[in-house]
Amino acid sequence: MVKNLTKRKAKNRPTSKKYTKYKIDGDKITRERNCPRCGAGVFLMKTDNRVYCGKCHYTEFISKK
Repeated sequence: MVKNLTKRKAKNRPTSKKYTKYKIDGDKITRERNCPRCGAGVFLMKTDNRVYCGKCHYTEFISKK
């Protein structure tokens, strides 16, 4: 009637890439663009012609002139 109470094996998960979204310039920390709908902490993905939020699907198209 006693269950086997052993620890579960740890799963190897990929590391976060959030450090790539921040840049340190002297004493200032600059962030890449955030989503205007979701707020700070949700970064926008950049491609050659648009920026996109994967959480709320906000999209801005960039015109090349």
